Amino acid sequence: MFYNDILSMNYVDAIMIVDQHGRIMYSVRYNPRFDEHCHDNEYESIINKNFLEVYPSINPNESTIIKSIKEKKPIYINEQAFIDYKGRPIKTQNLTIPIIRSGKVLGAIELSKDITKIEEKVNNNIKFKPVNKRNKVSHKAMYTFQDIITVNQYMLDNIRRAKMIADSPSSVLIYGETGTGKELFVQSIHNYSSRKDKPFVAQNCAALPENLFETILFGSVKGAFTGAVDKPGLFEEANGGTLFLDEINSMPFNLQAKLLRVLQDGKVRRVGDNKERKVDVRIITAMNIEPSEAIKQEQIREDLFYRLSVVNIRLLPLRERKEDIPVYIDYFIKKYNHKMMKNITGVSKEVEELFLEYTWPGNVRELQHVIESSMNFVQHGQIELIHLPVYLSEKIGYEGISEIDNKTIKDFDMELSLDEVIEKTERELIEKALKKSG
Repeated sequence: MFYNDILSMNYVDAIMIVDQHGRIMYSVRYNPRFDEHCHDNEYESIINKNFLEVYPSINPNESTIIKSIKEKKPIYINEQAFIDYKGRPIKTQNLTIPIIRSGKVLGAIELSKDITKIEEKVNNNIKFKPVNKRNKVSHKAMYTFQDIITVNQYMLDNIRRAKMIADSPSSVLIYGETGTGKELFVQSIHNYSSRKDKPFVAQNCAALPENLFETILFGSVKGAFTGAVDKPGLFEEANGGTLFLDEINSMPFNLQAKLLRVLQDGKVRRVGDNKERKVDVRIITAMNIEPSEAIKQEQIREDLFYRLSVVNIRLLPLRERKEDIPVYIDYFIKKYNHKMMKNITGVSKEVEELFLEYTWPGNVRELQHVIESSMNFVQHGQIELIHLPVYLSEKIGYEGISEIDNKTIKDFDMELSLDEVIEKTERELIEKALKKSG
């Protein structure tokens, strides 16, 4: 079987050697897909680091490297999905062989074959089969930690912390600006937990009319009010699973005391009912402002905040993790190339500079929409300044060629080529735009 596994791989794209502690001693990749945006010094940066630190989406309990070292035998896996250290989703076939000398395991060699492109051809939608069974997607929560794309160390630490508390019964509060991926984290926590096969119920508190809030959250019994029927609330619907309350600071202040009691007692009483029903629900909440500000503005009771934030996770806005911007650009271009049947190769240097300077008030969601919008106006090649959405141009003060003080050809160095003139013009546009945007 072992030799059949070797033959089934045909070739390898990457080789990694680790010592008995999982520390990377050598790493090389031969596939151009891996190397198109990488330099030798970037690969050197992972040497002497633990491979789980470099690839945090890999679960230690399912790692072929750890298994091979522990069992002292070769391990083959047909497909493994993970996020590489550049934030790119990758799917590989792996053959891991222990290095043994005088009966002692010194480390392991892992041979990998990239099958991501093969899977894309087979399936129009890229769907990774997680190696980690705890990442199984439940019937209502779609996302797992493998869907979180980041190379920012703070965000990678958030992922590690979220995995650590996934099975805890403690309440979790996630806060961050709109578009930072709060629900992505919430669903990932649910799908990583032992509740993954139980209900996942999500409700945006800001979307509920105040007069219906109590009924929807706690349920009702027939006759409680005109038109009332026997109906379970969100707590009962989520029994055994996870209840996610987004924008919890939008919940009416008078109902927060009732929510606090439910959290303390683990029992819920429907509107108009005398009977209490026991519920087993993991509560995860989110808000888009700092908790201290929500308390100060009396949007949330202080005692409820402490009950909800046993574990709290802050998600950084995009402007505080700009190293993620090139990763997202690459990811979204590939995504919409597939959807739009195009072959856009990237963004121009000027656009990338602008993206890195822009503050992104809408965060990752805004960047995604900008990429999608721009790609509608590009037939081939790169996204240029002229392809950006009008609203973004207005925000940064970009008003077109007229911004260059009505320059004519004679204003430029006649020794410059046309491409150099265009590049210089675009650069001046960016500088003016950024000055206007502050």
